[in-house]
Amino acid sequence: MKARGAVLREARRWIATPYRHQASCRGAGCDCLGLVRGIWRALYGTEPESLPPYTPDWAEIAGEETLREAAMRHLVEIERSAARPGDVLLFRPELKGPAKHCAILSAKDRIIHAYWGRSVSETALTPWWRKRCVAAFAFPDLPKPQNKETVWLNWS
Repeated sequence: MKARGAVLREARRWIATPYRHQASCRGAGCDCLGLVRGIWRALYGTEPESLPPYTPDWAEIAGEETLREAAMRHLVEIERSAARPGDVLLFRPELKGPAKHCAILSAKDRIIHAYWGRSVSETALTPWWRKRCVAAFAFPDLPKPQNKETVWLNWS
């Protein structure tokens, strides 16, 4: 019953929410993960797991793919080239580091995300972001692309 359109509509409701580390409250503050968590709550109710406190450098300290592993537990992994508006993209800000940023794809060349020093914004999916995108996920019960040969986004 849920559709990518519902994810995208909810993500747009968060635009202009100030950046607040570890927060997830539309209008008051959120970080990139808080945005995805807030969308989850709006569409599904309670969150599937509780998050422990985390620092801005948590991923580097742990040296693990914590964000990607959590996405794999609760979202449906899809090919990056099959990502559509309403899907979640994961990024490695440092090319050799762990994935630690997420965004909602809003158009072929746009993302909605929260990042340090900015409110939730819809910005260009620039070559810098494309180079750092390492995974794509759909929210549960959204249809997976049927034709794996169809390339919707070019990541080069």
